[in-house]
Amino acid sequence: MIEEAPVRRLNRRTRSERNKRRERYFYSNDYNYESDVLSDDALPLFTPPPSPNNNNFIKSNKKTNNTENIKTSYANKTTERKDHLYKILVIGDLGAGKTSIIKRYVHRFFTQHYRATIGVDFALKVLNWDDNTLIRLQLWDIAGQERYGNMTRVYYKEAVGAFIVFDVTRTNTFESVAKWKSDLDSKVQLSDGSPIPCVLLANKCDQQKEGLVNHPSKMDEYCKENGFTTWFETSAKDNINIDEAANALVKKILENDTLLNVESLKDEDKFSISKDTSGQRNGKMCSC
Repeated sequence: MIEEAPVRRLNRRTRSERNKRRERYFYSNDYNYESDVLSDDALPLFTPPPSPNNNNFIKSNKKTNNTENIKTSYANKTTERKDHLYKILVIGDLGAGKTSIIKRYVHRFFTQHYRATIGVDFALKVLNWDDNTLIRLQLWDIAGQERYGNMTRVYYKEAVGAFIVFDVTRTNTFESVAKWKSDLDSKVQLSDGSPIPCVLLANKCDQQKEGLVNHPSKMDEYCKENGFTTWFETSAKDNINIDEAANALVKKILENDTLLNVESLKDEDKFSISKDTSGQRNGKMCSC
């Protein structure tokens, strides 16, 4: 009988599988990085790694570690970014330009054709105050005829700052400023009971001015006597001092926020100390 030739087992590993085996072999401790020579028909598709004893290999690892440390520290800084949401009131007589100021500040445009605000309107302004602080201003545009209404107490609730706007071309709007300020202070306060910061805006300064606004020193005295943080001559039409007034108010709000946080921490410390010593009597703990 004729003997059958033995069947040879074929290696069916693909090129990618062989390359993976070679890669694992290159990274194993038994591999000699300097004496190994591959044949031309079995060249790998990747470059073998340098010897771990090589100085260049160590330097490259140090650079990689430094880069990873920098990325980690940057990620930690970004996670510590503070995000604030502040409610800001914009009040004043009808036609003083409250809506125009908000549109100029938030949407960067001005129009002389607009409808009078009914009740209250809203707008949102996002400020990248610094690298670690993001501020969202929720601007409440309150109608000029709402001063004597009962709804203002609801509108003012939880506000942390305000603008009072008057028209420099109409003295009667300036005469109403003190009434608006009194109504504001009586209906909303900070957590410590103090009035919220308020900036006075003398709007439409691009036109002929009337009254006290023509005397800056007297305006300074008026603001000091009535509890205003500061005042600005503004023009929504020509974009004069709109951003500057808003930044001044935000800066004052941040200062108050910091002070209130410090005082709250002090109160917590006092409470913890009094709580620890409440059970002591004549230097001995009560054993009741």
